[in-house]
Amino acid sequence: MLRRSLIKAAALAACVGTLGLSSAALAADKVNVQLDWVVRGNHAMFFVGKEKGFFAKNDIDVAEIRKGSGSPDAMRLVGNENADFGFGDLPTLAVARSQNVPVVALAAVNQHSPLAIISLAKTVKLAKPADLKGLTIGIHPAGSTYIFFKGFLAANGLTEKDMTLNSVSPPYESYLLLGRVQTVVGYVDAEVPELEAKAGGPGSLSIMMGADHGWKAYGSGLFTSEKMIKDKPEVVARFVKAYREAFDYVVAHPEEAAEITAKAAPGYADKKDVLLAQINADIASTFTSPDTKEHGLGWMTKTQWEETLKTLTDQGVLKTALPADGVFTDKFLAKE
Repeated sequence: MLRRSLIKAAALAACVGTLGLSSAALAADKVNVQLDWVVRGNHAMFFVGKEKGFFAKNDIDVAEIRKGSGSPDAMRLVGNENADFGFGDLPTLAVARSQNVPVVALAAVNQHSPLAIISLAKTVKLAKPADLKGLTIGIHPAGSTYIFFKGFLAANGLTEKDMTLNSVSPPYESYLLLGRVQTVVGYVDAEVPELEAKAGGPGSLSIMMGADHGWKAYGSGLFTSEKMIKDKPEVVARFVKAYREAFDYVVAHPEEAAEITAKAAPGYADKKDVLLAQINADIASTFTSPDTKEHGLGWMTKTQWEETLKTLTDQGVLKTALPADGVFTDKFLAKE
């Protein structure tokens, strides 16, 4: 029996040597991913990476992709090591860092913020920030949308007293479509496709982008904890590599990415069209920048992070200035 075990071990070692594999590569590192909210198009990279084998090729086993309850909660869960990697609003990550939550940005998925103020075009036309005066605004009071909204008001000389705020939570369309609020704060790559599907299609909404009115900041992105970077830098490096490969695939094959995500996410079997609309909205307006055209999708720069942090500080969202180097790292972004 012992002789047979030794023969098997020798055969396995020979096989490993022949294939050029290491013993570490035989056991993939198991990780969990925490999303910021319910599944959306810009989460497709996780599902595509798993389905198409990008994570497996890099010796990563994504055990769970967990839906969330907002970017602040996603930051805390990853910072507390309840998940290994997370996805959420990067300005919210900066706020979390200012509150001593030990999370670090790894990739900027949205190079430009997709946050906006949204209304039904037949009811309210939004052309300039002053058009918000006197309106009833639907907003989630504890998430990334509120952080954006506070900065947006400050940048445009407005205060919450200029309007009425009503607390809402996704799905926002019920509040807007039923006339309970006149506008909502949301993402053009998330709420807009959902709303348009029920409000009459393209052109049925009036949309005022934050990026056009003083909100100069990254959007959402990939992050992890300081502890993961310190204790498992190789895992982080392989995860980011696989994620960016999946990101490339999503942009090149949006319809397939939406189909994979719809099949993989519980309860999404009939949402392929909405997921596709969300992905296409990002491809059209937020995924790319001069930086990504030169260095690849997900790229971040210190200069752009400094501008994001300056926006947050100037508009009173951050009470104290943060150094960019403490909020993000680009050491895992370089492609081999």
